[in-house]
Amino acid sequence: SALALNGKIREVGEKVFATNGKKANFASALRSCEEAGGTLATPMNEEENKAIMDIVKEYKQYAYLGIKECEISGQFTYITGMPLSYTKWHQYEPNGKGKEKCVEMYTDGSWNDKKCNLYRLTICEF
Repeated sequence: SALALNGKIREVGEKVFATNGKKANFASALRSCEEAGGTLATPMNEEENKAIMDIVKEYKQYAYLGIKECEISGQFTYITGMPLSYTKWHQYEPNGKGKEKCVEMYTDGSWNDKKCNLYRLTICEF
């Protein structure tokens, strides 16, 4: 029923964001999204970012995004390799200088570069 999905699913335009409520490291989160036929939540505009933030807030858990640091330190791209068309970095972020290759979303919707081996809420997009 729709009620059971309350807080777990957000629709924006052509995209659907959904969480299984589980925490995982970046690789495992990405794998579970891909196995479900999607990918990690990747905000491409303010509206999509807010939809992901709504889930993050609901669960009070930070979540990994489908964004990674590329070979050039301090430069981030979508996991597809495409350049970022939209960013919402927290103040003074990214600051990992090559040590923090993944990106998490805070409960206020802003982004922080972070190590990839931590456990964060899995949010997929379809």
